[in-house]
Amino acid sequence: MLLKNSVTNESPIQLPKAIKNESEIGGMKSAHIRDAVALCEYLYWLENEVPKGTVDEISGATYLDKLRSKQADFVSLSFPTISSVGPNGAVIHYFPTEATKRQLNTDEIYLVDSGGQYLDGTTDVTRTVHFGTPTSFQKECFTRVLKGHIGLACVIFPDKTKGHQLDVLARQALWKVGLDYLHGTGHGVGSFLNVHEGPQSISSRATEDAPMQEGMIVSDEPGYYEDNSFGIRIESLVVTVKATTPNQYKNVQYLTFEPITLVPLMKKMIDTHLLTADEIEWVNAYHAQCREIIGKELEKQNKQDVLEWLKRETDRKS
Repeated sequence: MLLKNSVTNESPIQLPKAIKNESEIGGMKSAHIRDAVALCEYLYWLENEVPKGTVDEISGATYLDKLRSKQADFVSLSFPTISSVGPNGAVIHYFPTEATKRQLNTDEIYLVDSGGQYLDGTTDVTRTVHFGTPTSFQKECFTRVLKGHIGLACVIFPDKTKGHQLDVLARQALWKVGLDYLHGTGHGVGSFLNVHEGPQSISSRATEDAPMQEGMIVSDEPGYYEDNSFGIRIESLVVTVKATTPNQYKNVQYLTFEPITLVPLMKKMIDTHLLTADEIEWVNAYHAQCREIIGKELEKQNKQDVLEWLKRETDRKS
């Protein structure tokens, strides 16, 4: 019940807080580099441990949390780690318990959605992997989710465009074959603040989102969830930046997205026959960026085994 003199208008602080300054953006990028080291180390560890049958959803999440805690300026998790295998991955906001936990294995997809709070920034990243041989349908679903992720990551749009106008870009490859997902495509992220921060968002709901502006950070996270079977989500954070265009109609500034999250995508999950040449080049360029930037940090932290894994995972795909 509202009090008689209560104010329900949107806070005037919300929008300027969402538009990050250079220092905040620089901090977010630095935090994501260290965070990527922890996640790459985790995926490398899983590749070796899962075939032994020694990792379950809880022990895996606990180990990832431990790896993050070792990174400089780590404060806490940004939310409880979503660590989900097989049918549990189809539960969008699943959290493992002793009663529900499943063993990681070489027969089912594993989805891990996690993040950290660092003194210089907040992270939120999802990667979907398979430690055996994915089915052709699983690869198709992953690749269609990837096409949506790329479509949104590459879009150039006029300043003040609203997120609901961009949402279809992440869904159209799924819609083409009668698939979809029942959550938003993107949410704002704070700088050492809330991992979900408004007022900007990217979803099909037209009444809730604020216009996208330079400096805003949002997630790019399409997915697909096959009930009682598997879940797929690809989530990276991106920052809204000015785009260079050959024209500038009515002197309107155009914007695009620049990736902040730099963690490889599992290549064996990708069906390249479903990708265009431009999409394949995007994957290669993204992986080259992961290799260059995260590789330097792995060398700095003397994690040679993980560096060799990263080099393998970021080889060019044709």
